[in-house]
Amino acid sequence: MTLAVLTVRNLSDEVHRALRVRAALRGRSIEAEVRSILEETVLPEGRATLGTLLTAIGRRAGLTDGEFAGFAQRDIAPARPINLE
Repeated sequence: MTLAVLTVRNLSDEVHRALRVRAALRGRSIEAEVRSILEETVLPEGRATLGTLLTAIGRRAGLTDGEFAGFAQRDIAPARPINLE
């Protein structure tokens, strides 16, 4: 797993104070609190995955289990580049 470093510039004093208070209330450092906020925002619990969404669409379209099984049979041949000429 690669760890990234993020620098946030021009953060207002008001936001910094609010982060400090929020972190203190949760017993965390400001850095840990910001990390938690980012994770909760971009990786919310219960988010639907692409497969789940496609399955729901297929069910609404009335596809059978057999038709769904056909999607599992992938073509493993390398993709051919398109010709734009």
